[in-house]
Amino acid sequence: MTNLPTTLPAWLALLESRHAETVINMGLDRVRAVKDRLALSFACPVVMVAGTNGKGSTCAMLESVLLRAGYKVGLYIKPHFLDFNERARVNGELASDAVLVAAFNAVEAVRGDTVLTYFEFTTLAIMHLLAGAGMDVVILEVGLGGRLDAVNVIDADVAIVTSVDIDHTDYLGDTREKIGFEKAGIFRAGKTAICSDPVPPQSLIDHAEAIGADLWLMGRDFNYSGDKQQWNYGGRSQRRNSLAYPSLRGANQILNAAAVLAALEALRLQLPVGAQEVRTGLVTVELPGRFQVLPGRPTVILDVAHNPHAAAALNQNLGNMGFHPYTYAVFGSMHDKDIDGVIAAMSEHVDHWCLTDLPSPRAASASELAAKVQNAQPESVSDSAERSVNIFADPAQAYANAVSRAGENDRIVVFGSFLTVAGVMAARKSSLH
Repeated sequence: MTNLPTTLPAWLALLESRHAETVINMGLDRVRAVKDRLALSFACPVVMVAGTNGKGSTCAMLESVLLRAGYKVGLYIKPHFLDFNERARVNGELASDAVLVAAFNAVEAVRGDTVLTYFEFTTLAIMHLLAGAGMDVVILEVGLGGRLDAVNVIDADVAIVTSVDIDHTDYLGDTREKIGFEKAGIFRAGKTAICSDPVPPQSLIDHAEAIGADLWLMGRDFNYSGDKQQWNYGGRSQRRNSLAYPSLRGANQILNAAAVLAALEALRLQLPVGAQEVRTGLVTVELPGRFQVLPGRPTVILDVAHNPHAAAALNQNLGNMGFHPYTYAVFGSMHDKDIDGVIAAMSEHVDHWCLTDLPSPRAASASELAAKVQNAQPESVSDSAERSVNIFADPAQAYANAVSRAGENDRIVVFGSFLTVAGVMAARKSSLH
């Protein structure tokens, strides 16, 4: 191709048009071939993070603590809410359009006739960008599974698996044991492999032992304890006491934070981090769309919970928030999710459902969601004026409806697919301007 795009939006449009089909091509041979032509390698420690839920939070906490400690940190995290640039962070700042375009050009220049999916192409480009940015440490978030994810063409010095639960069954299998094996694919012989799931699948443990990874298990190699005010971390040879709770809200964040401290313990010779930097890093971390409580009234919560495991955590967090007369839910979901399981986990707290179509061929329709909500509610409840189920063409309309009906002491929880949360974020942003 002689005329390559010169702007980031044009590049992204080209990549999307090349792969209009939604097939995920499993296998890493093509990605590895282009990686070798790029001569892609990292001259600094690499931490890779996989897991069903908690990946983004773990990456964000690790980044925050390491930045506080004065290190130059590169981060690849996904997906994005409003701008593609959110996926590539250099020293806490979003990568510029110009830097991303240069990285895309570099991949295209060596790709030859190798076909790459949108995800594979952009992953190689961002890793190339981070490898050339003079970082002290790079954090890579796995997209799907682990073993066959494009990120896994890199050998991580520390690999973290956060939680293992049922999701993406079409690609990863339909049991925790099968999924655990896929996640464990990021482990490497002789390197640190951390699992913060309190009940890890045996397949993950077996794979780590079979390849000779140095496996750190929650409760065996590291643990945490705490009271309402503060918590303590205990590792193999390092203790950290009187820690503040992470600013990311929710019961499961302490598991993620413990894994972060285990990773820092494993890297303590290359990247020493002091107690105060850990405290400050955990307190100041921010991550959009993970039990994100917005200021103002009614209370608005944004959460990308899109499987039953995440929805159960969201439900628990809602229960810990104190009394609200009514809860409005803005919910949209992909078709391949366990939608019934998500609705069941959330129905305890939701009075009014504002269900939305999403701009994706993979999305479930709002009317499909409505039928599932109606099925989940007993007859006596569904007729009452205290409950309602409405459908909308997009997240912005669903959110506007919830806002128009909610009292100032009520709350609105926007959850489900990233597209649901992103649609509401975009609507809020445009209404502020």
